[in-house]
Amino acid sequence: MEFPIIFILIVAVIVIIVLFNSFTKKAIVKRKLRKTPSKKISDFKNGNIAKVVGRVDCVNSPLLAPLSNRKCAYYSIKVEKRVSTGKNSHWEKIIEEDVYDTFIVRDSTGTALINTDNIKSYLVVDAKYKSGLFDDATVRLETYLSKHGHQSVGFLGLNKTIRYREAVLELGEQLAVAGSGQWIEKSELLPNEKVLEITSYEQVPVFLSDDTSTLEFVPEKKPSLETKRGFHKPERKEKGVKQKKRERYSKSYK
Repeated sequence: MEFPIIFILIVAVIVIIVLFNSFTKKAIVKRKLRKTPSKKISDFKNGNIAKVVGRVDCVNSPLLAPLSNRKCAYYSIKVEKRVSTGKNSHWEKIIEEDVYDTFIVRDSTGTALINTDNIKSYLVVDAKYKSGLFDDATVRLETYLSKHGHQSVGFLGLNKTIRYREAVLELGEQLAVAGSGQWIEKSELLPNEKVLEITSYEQVPVFLSDDTSTLEFVPEKKPSLETKRGFHKPERKEKGVKQKKRERYSKSYK
């Protein structure tokens, strides 16, 4: 009797883990971008909802990522502290923020302006840092912690164990963006060119990511053929009829 119970518990744990990972922000954003049909910017019509893949650029002066000091249009930071409770320990989130300014995405056909506060993003972490018992926090890390009301040193003067994760959208980096498109003839931000403004719609956020799995061009599906009964059947390619080659023999009679 013990074996079935243990097996059921193991399966239940696996199912919970799979379900949890399927509904993380990372999974939701990547799934949305992989399934959304793509369009070139110039092919957009007002009200179209699609994905654009292009390279990032700033409208104003670029931001400086606080931990790596890199120029960027968007940065995302997560800082966690190691907390011990008796024999066990776990990571506790102490800072998490996404900071961006109005930025644009360009492809070979035009320019798209991302100008909304309703954004759901997943950026690939490309800078990692740590500080701990024998590893003092750098000045930049300490400054960032202090800005958010934290310190790398504990009550007794010992270093806390902290890990830092930073992800940025650097200028020229490829990005996938999905949202609703509207053409602006004269934008105050970009007065010298016609711009496609990508915004959220019906409370659905703009999804964006620099993960390589989201950058693939996804063509729109063609509508299926409608039969007389109103059902839809997929198009089928007609197979060519194979013709058998017959050898011809000539006979001579006397």
